[in-house]
Amino acid sequence: MKNLRQLLLIHACALLSNLCLGQQNFTNCSAAFLGNKMVVNEYTPTGKCSVPTTAIGELTVNTVNLSKTESKAVDRIPFSIAIRDKNTKTLVMYAREEFRQIPIERVLSKCRKGDSIVLITANEQYALPHNEILVH
Repeated sequence: MKNLRQLLLIHACALLSNLCLGQQNFTNCSAAFLGNKMVVNEYTPTGKCSVPTTAIGELTVNTVNLSKTESKAVDRIPFSIAIRDKNTKTLVMYAREEFRQIPIERVLSKCRKGDSIVLITANEQYALPHNEILVH
């Protein structure tokens, strides 16, 4: 009986690992855009995102076509927004809805200098490595 349980456990673990490894998470690169300009200063692991408190324009998250000469927005994807408080580092949802675009002025009206706007993709197929935008 003990051998049967061990065999079933091994089989269940193997099945679970196959299911997990078979998922296609983060297969598309995406980035935040303000108007038609990517928010991140460079699409690298050390890239930084920031906007002034006076920024205006449509905030979107798009799949991107990256090349050496340009970073072009392709398709808008749904995203949620949270705001990270500068002092406590607490995340608060901006709204319960998902967006495809939103005037950044509306989001900034809830922010103070030093806070961060955190963008959350609604689908795990989209990688959004630069998801936190510092408000300066």
